[in-house]
Amino acid sequence: GDHRDLHLSIRRQRQMCIRDRYMRTIREKYSKLGYTPYGWHKADEAPPWTSLEKPLSDCKVGMMSTAGTYALGQTAYFYKDDTSHRVIPSNTPIENLRFSHLTENYLPDTRRDANCAFPLEPLRKLAHEGFIGSLAENVFSCMGAVYSKRRVDEEVSPAIYEAFAKENVDLAYLVPL
Repeated sequence: GDHRDLHLSIRRQRQMCIRDRYMRTIREKYSKLGYTPYGWHKADEAPPWTSLEKPLSDCKVGMMSTAGTYALGQTAYFYKDDTSHRVIPSNTPIENLRFSHLTENYLPDTRRDANCAFPLEPLRKLAHEGFIGSLAENVFSCMGAVYSKRRVDEEVSPAIYEAFAKENVDLAYLVPL
């Protein structure tokens, strides 16, 4: 009830303070080096909308999360602008998922229930019930704390696009942390 809502509100405020402090530190650091202060990316135009060509119940669905998810036995993410991604078999047991992220403060709930940031079980259920045609054999994760738009554009985006293309998905479900 109200107590839980207050607790979540305080946690969100704390997370925003940490993020704001980090961004202020980065701006000051780069300013001292002569760089233009960091600014959040703003798209010049909305992304193109593409309608599905077949019913959702016939579609193969891919997933990508920015939660820094990896499977037991895979390498954790580095904590500074790690542009790599992990290929995670969609049949991976949920208890074998791990998380590492620059913003560790976002992870306590995710570590208790991986589905809140990497919803494999709900997607499996949707496939089993026929709501979606199937779930791709592999799903993906990256660490979303890459603060270089250039590196996201040149490294992360093409790699994820290629990974989805290899899975031959009809649509991609993106889960931001």
